[in-house]
Amino acid sequence: MPRESNKARQQRALEIHKRLQQHYPEASSALNWRNAFELLVATILSAQSTDEIVNRVIKEFFEKYPTAEELAVADREELEQEIYSTGFYRRKATSIQTMAQKLVGEFDGQVPDNMKDMLTLPGVARKTANVVLNEAIHAQTGNYEGIAVDTHVKRVAYRLGLTDQTDPQKVEQDLTKLLPQQSWRQVSNALILLGREYCTARKPHHQDCPLEDLCPKLQMP
Repeated sequence: MPRESNKARQQRALEIHKRLQQHYPEASSALNWRNAFELLVATILSAQSTDEIVNRVIKEFFEKYPTAEELAVADREELEQEIYSTGFYRRKATSIQTMAQKLVGEFDGQVPDNMKDMLTLPGVARKTANVVLNEAIHAQTGNYEGIAVDTHVKRVAYRLGLTDQTDPQKVEQDLTKLLPQQSWRQVSNALILLGREYCTARKPHHQDCPLEDLCPKLQMP
């Protein structure tokens, strides 16, 4: 099968985006949150866990620690027990508390509104930063700085031929070149939903997928 031109790939990417908008018009993060601080903590806790487990945990968690100030001075052992069910609880407790301490010490307790400062926070890499910035800070303006690439986005983007990369940051770079900035938040959320519903890791449901005819893997002889 001949290599796809950049122009053809971009045209297909735009059609994929159009269909994802139609299929998942309300695509958004499955985590429950009320402000950027809550989403930041929840996203850190969601690593190698499920949104359902995290949502159960944070319901009471944020009643006790509603701000960075409360979390920064919390008892570490209590924190570990409160987030135990999310997995890797010791590491996560360290991450969220040191993150909160940095927010208090350097950002007046507020979550930064840009990628550069977000990446200085403990426990925060580009995926987490993009989730928080795109969902809680830039959602109204569309001035996104990147695309949140989790395991679903990475897998689906590769299968759809939107990238040849497997490193999340390189996948993000490829996607941002193909798609308009205003679409970055919706595309990430929609690809996650597609990955959970149709393009699953073990057994993709090709016959039901709304992107079946756009998937290069299925067009190969």
